[in-house]
Amino acid sequence: MPPRASQDTGETCRTDVDVDPGVLIVDWDGPDDPENPRNWSFKKRWAATIVVSSFSFVSPVTSSIIAPASEQLAEEFGITSQTVIAMVTSIFVLAYAMGPLLLGPLSELFGRSRVVQLANLWYIAWNLGCGFARTQSQILAFRFLSGFGGGAALAIGGGVLGDCWKPHERGQAAALYSLAPVLGPVMGPICGAWIAQKSTWRWVFWSTTILSAIVGCGGFLMLRETYAPVLLERKARRIRKNMGSEKSQHQEIRTVYDHGDRHWKQIYSTALFRPFKLFFKEPIIMLLGIYMAFVYGTLYLFLTTIDSIFEDVYRESIGIAGLNYIALGIGLTGASQINARVLDRLYSYMVKKNGGEGKPEYRLPSMVPGTLLLPIGLLITGWTAQAHTHWIGPDIGIFLVGAGTMLNFQCIQTYVIDAFTLYAASALAAVTFLRSCAGFAFPLFAPDMFAALGYGKGDTIIAVVAIVVGCPAPFLFMAFGERIRAASQYSNP
Repeated sequence: MPPRASQDTGETCRTDVDVDPGVLIVDWDGPDDPENPRNWSFKKRWAATIVVSSFSFVSPVTSSIIAPASEQLAEEFGITSQTVIAMVTSIFVLAYAMGPLLLGPLSELFGRSRVVQLANLWYIAWNLGCGFARTQSQILAFRFLSGFGGGAALAIGGGVLGDCWKPHERGQAAALYSLAPVLGPVMGPICGAWIAQKSTWRWVFWSTTILSAIVGCGGFLMLRETYAPVLLERKARRIRKNMGSEKSQHQEIRTVYDHGDRHWKQIYSTALFRPFKLFFKEPIIMLLGIYMAFVYGTLYLFLTTIDSIFEDVYRESIGIAGLNYIALGIGLTGASQINARVLDRLYSYMVKKNGGEGKPEYRLPSMVPGTLLLPIGLLITGWTAQAHTHWIGPDIGIFLVGAGTMLNFQCIQTYVIDAFTLYAASALAAVTFLRSCAGFAFPLFAPDMFAALGYGKGDTIIAVVAIVVGCPAPFLFMAFGERIRAASQYSNP
């Protein structure tokens, strides 16, 4: 059984002590050890949070920035199938589903910083290649490969937050991190629309490569390693090197985290399969992953249909139509800022109310309005567009969809980080896998669905599913979540 992290600090906070003759156990030097990332200054912790949030923002920008220019690209390559045109955008998200399954567990073996930065270099190289693509096959292949590396921060970033922040401090950091992967896809089409109108689709990729390189440089300068088992292993190596003649007294020096699946020989047999184990053996991960997949798929469905609503129904130019993504961005950002302040205060209030014991379930009350705003926004958007009302009507609906999406995202991601702190990267990789598959699939059927049913009926179907699946979710997890976690071998006690 893997070690379970403490809910309060994530560490046992013991000085180096012998647990049996010949074995020296390496741990933090007490609860205030400055080497523990949770004891870093606020400046250092926020620097790490901002860097991983920037990584989580830039690659999603790339995921959707091509959407407004997809017709331009299709014309150059002679692509006539609407499904293939949509796939040029969404295949990047399909790679999101696969990248974290490999990269998330690797970060739990070799460290967060090293893996996320190497993955970013991989993403930059293939995204640059997209701008030089000459055939349909090349653009699809390069998009997929760049997405594989771009998805790293979506899993690893949550692990960094779990490493650096104590539960009662984690809300605002998680709010920033949760905003990045959903605000990025919104900003992408706004920029892509004007780039496509003023230049060429190739500059869509070249411009994001330049931005990604700048963020990558910031990561090399500012992102320090945060993963406790890796930091303690480095400490153990220093002790082995400095012990000298005393080494004979201790035949083995290991950390409190040393166990079978941290050895390189166990990478394939244990660590890389952990996200699958978490998804299929942990009901919390599976159920929250399914709902988050629906929410994320709905977001990407909107990202690929907003252009058609305002270009076809309201006859706006490609650049002006792209400005309507601002409504989605305002909804996402506004909800994020409000909930960032609510999450920690509500958590602290509920901890105090319940005798000082913190629980991940205290993150879920903010999810209740999110499950309501999402279907309401869908209905307003669909029927106002169907009725050809003033353009502000669909924008109000889009705004509410953004707010509902953000509230759900923040609560679910923070809950997963709190519940599976030591294995947060693998847990988020499992959730990211399913949601990225939905982000890939939803835009593929959207054009045919709206062509057959219209925007009103099409969005009504999605809204009904959102009500049936989403509305009971926070109440069920608040009532039964602790009982489910008690049977888990990976969650915090």
